[in-house]
Amino acid sequence: MQTTTATRTYAIDPVHSDIGFSIRHLMIAKVRGRFAVVTGTIGLGSEGDIPTTIVAEIDATSLDTHDSQRDAHVKSADFLAVDLHPVITFTSTAITGEGTDFTATGDLTIHGATKTVTLKGSFEGRGTDPWGNERVGYSASVRISRKDFGLTWNQAMETGGVMIGDDIDVTLDIEAILAK
Repeated sequence: MQTTTATRTYAIDPVHSDIGFSIRHLMIAKVRGRFAVVTGTIGLGSEGDIPTTIVAEIDATSLDTHDSQRDAHVKSADFLAVDLHPVITFTSTAITGEGTDFTATGDLTIHGATKTVTLKGSFEGRGTDPWGNERVGYSASVRISRKDFGLTWNQAMETGGVMIGDDIDVTLDIEAILAK
């Protein structure tokens, strides 16, 4: 089990990283979206590929669900209130793992509310780009309750149920570059 102190720091590459999410809509299907802008750092120990630290900032205004009217509603005071809370943050507090798999527990802040969550992640690989930069890749996922973060807006349906579910499935595909 790897639990060393970070000695190598990688900067998250926002152009080659993706933060996606899905949530139930009308209790019959899932709506998917993403955040286009994520920045931050991943720390690694002197050996191994499992992170020792993760700090990430997601630009909440970069939300995209492929529908501008829905995007405007999710960015409004009914949900994210991006004018007051333009950034979503994650800061790891404990990371454990073995081989290529790890769990990263940390503080997730959305809409001004901070909750502890645990991501299940894996190391996807390492390589050097054409410009000589060392890169690493990770994927991770977590299910969160939107109500835990004060995102409670909903609408009852005539046929029963509600317009949107509580659980949000978040997937992360991260590529990061070794800081020089």
